[in-house]
Amino acid sequence: MKQVYPSLKCLLVLFVLLVTASALVEAQKCNPSGKVKGKKPPKNQCNQDNGAECCEQGKVYTTYKCSPPVSTHTKGILTINSFEKGGDGGGPSECDGRYHGDGTPVVALSTGWFSNKKRCHHQITISGNGRSVKALVVDQCDSTMGCDGEHAYQPPCPNNIVDASKAVWKALGVNEKDKEWGWMDITWSDV
Repeated sequence: MKQVYPSLKCLLVLFVLLVTASALVEAQKCNPSGKVKGKKPPKNQCNQDNGAECCEQGKVYTTYKCSPPVSTHTKGILTINSFEKGGDGGGPSECDGRYHGDGTPVVALSTGWFSNKKRCHHQITISGNGRSVKALVVDQCDSTMGCDGEHAYQPPCPNNIVDASKAVWKALGVNEKDKEWGWMDITWSDV
């Protein structure tokens, strides 16, 4: 009986497919892009409303230019932000240069998801706590910089943040006294 061995061509094709698949998986990862060293905020310059964190002198914070890939059920962390004038979000929203009330369902996305303003004024669906809500993208949660006046002396955002107004949290049925308030695992998708 004659034994059949895979041809060299088949092995070469298999090798190329494995290398290509590995490259695609690697391309989907989001590796850190740099570091920011924390500086002590000037007195009364870091608004800690909604549990916002201020930069710590000398602490090193990781920065990202990318976010995990977007799918129909993108995993993320929901945080809380005030988009109102004087709120912990700092300045006006990047998409329209305006402030937005806490009763309006709006969000800021991490830098990679914000995609150079490509998601400005697009609606996303956020799912968590057994409910879903639609919200308008109006700002970026900057993952590339922080610890300066422009960023309200807050650290850079992680690369998987959906920073939402109180209206989003309330629509998801989370009470301000709940332990999830301010930091909760969610999924989201483009509408």
